[in-house]
Amino acid sequence: MRVLLLTAPMVQLNTPYPATAYLAGFLRQHADELGLEIAQADPALELFLRLYSRPGLARVQAALSGAGRASPSVGSFAGQAARYVETVEAVVGFLQGRVPRLAARIVRRRFLPEGPRWEPLARALEAAHAGDAPLAAAYRELSVADRAKHLCSLYVDDVADAIRDGIDPRFELSRYAEKLAESAASFDPLAAALDGPATLVDELTDAIGGELCARHRPDVVGISAPFPGNVYGAFRLARAIKRVRPEARLVLGGGYVNTELRELREPRVFDSFDYVTLDDGERPLLNLLRHLGAGGAPAPLHRTFVREKGRVVFKTYAGARDVPHAETGTPTYAGLPLDRYVSLFEMLNPMHRLWSDGRWNKLTLARGCYWRKCTFCDISLPYIAGYETAAADLIVDRMGSLVAETGETGFHFVDEAAPPAMLRALSQRLLERGVAVTWWGNIRFEKTFTPELCDLMARAGCIAVTGGLEVASNRLLELMQKGVTVEQVARVTRAFTDAGVMVHAYLMYGFPTETEQETIDALERVRQLFDAGCIQSAFWHRFAATVHSPIGQSPRKYGIRVLREREAFARNELPFEDPTGTDHDFLGQGLRKALYNYMHGVGLDLDVRSWFVTDAPGARRARRKVPAAQVPADLVARALSAS
Repeated sequence: MRVLLLTAPMVQLNTPYPATAYLAGFLRQHADELGLEIAQADPALELFLRLYSRPGLARVQAALSGAGRASPSVGSFAGQAARYVETVEAVVGFLQGRVPRLAARIVRRRFLPEGPRWEPLARALEAAHAGDAPLAAAYRELSVADRAKHLCSLYVDDVADAIRDGIDPRFELSRYAEKLAESAASFDPLAAALDGPATLVDELTDAIGGELCARHRPDVVGISAPFPGNVYGAFRLARAIKRVRPEARLVLGGGYVNTELRELREPRVFDSFDYVTLDDGERPLLNLLRHLGAGGAPAPLHRTFVREKGRVVFKTYAGARDVPHAETGTPTYAGLPLDRYVSLFEMLNPMHRLWSDGRWNKLTLARGCYWRKCTFCDISLPYIAGYETAAADLIVDRMGSLVAETGETGFHFVDEAAPPAMLRALSQRLLERGVAVTWWGNIRFEKTFTPELCDLMARAGCIAVTGGLEVASNRLLELMQKGVTVEQVARVTRAFTDAGVMVHAYLMYGFPTETEQETIDALERVRQLFDAGCIQSAFWHRFAATVHSPIGQSPRKYGIRVLREREAFARNELPFEDPTGTDHDFLGQGLRKALYNYMHGVGLDLDVRSWFVTDAPGARRARRKVPAAQVPADLVARALSAS
């Protein structure tokens, strides 16, 4: 039985998304027993490489020929299209690491066409002559190779903007047609898009699906849709595969299914897919393959939707045992073209670049979350609630296997929150066994992360950590049962920084009952954390109430009113009304602007109110005053001195 595992476009381009690698590693443990041939491919990477090629950009040029100057991006590309076509394969080759000597030519700024994405850097370099340009200084401190990578990344973004503005408004580099699937009330818009006229991106996706099918001749195709921005691509691929190989069985799974399709009732999904599985894929997929005849001993379906007599039916087997984390096997990237992934360096912040620059082997130290109390989190779902660990030696063994397979010694641990005890044990075993690797991952800013533990992790190869500071307000942190305070976060993050480990903070605004004053105060605390060298990078997320979180399940307890819901195709994010009436849309603009500057070392001495004033045309709302911060100017400094 030939099994083909795919991740639907679009996702990150610098390294494979780990879902298929995890499942392929698990299934190969059963390959001989069940008679399986396992293959995997990355249609997102293939789609990018076909667009960003001479023939691909020639088709972009032709498609834009009648678009006029609908946007600066379209106008810029149209005016320089010949240069884009001439240079695109050199740019991709450089970002793949195949032509490093091109860097010197790129940084001279005469080789590549320059579009709107280059303007902030151009302004910063001009301002440097006036003696006030930290952004320009950060750019000039980079190596020639990194400067060239940054310029090539701007080039890639300019092309993506032109495709989105002039050809397919659904297209982005890391997501595709996201709005069609995100908490979708109806399947109709997705169906209409699939049945409507194909765009250039659609045509390439269809061709990729057909070619993968012809190459691998699969009996079963598993397609992972981790995010809403993968769903349209998943259906597109499934339809293309069905046309070429109608006897193949198509299976849909992944994070999107696990969060948004738990109440699936739409039979039209099964025009494209034969099965839809929930939660960890190992056991449902193993049962499904046996159900289809692999190994000769049929098994009942488990956590799987099917269509029977026109209706969607959910089948699960009470006697099935989920595969323990320690028995899932070592992920494998076999079959994926690791030398063809592209490293992007879009933001000059060194911590922020980790997500898009360089190849990382992905591993999970512990399944689920050991805290599982945060009221905004989907703690009712198995991927959070089902916590279990594996032994440190087993993790080190898996790391060794992946290094041997890929030649890559960099690891990204993709845990919900890596447990401090596990990180201590892992660090000790890496040092004791003399394993030289580089790694980073997500944690909670626990007080357990003492300077001693942070130093141990750094000596074992840890270069960065990410964690949730969320609302940066002690009142709201308590309401969300985060289990940390701003002062504690300051001490922990500074301990990491002092150990030479970079820190990224996840931030949140718009939490239930959050006032405008609290939002301004939160920004002031974040400013102080940047200024004190506690954090180097951050990102503001807009709060969303989900059906699987304590807030979504008991909204009145948190002071909000969920608006009337109707039966929906995809159900996750809940519309709600917050009686405080805070204008979070307005505040979000200033928060993002401030953070962008802080990450480049700019504006740390400014009053936080300055980020909420703009001279942009039509920005009347942004001219209104916001309150002054009511946070002691030395709050973080005092927290650090008390450590």
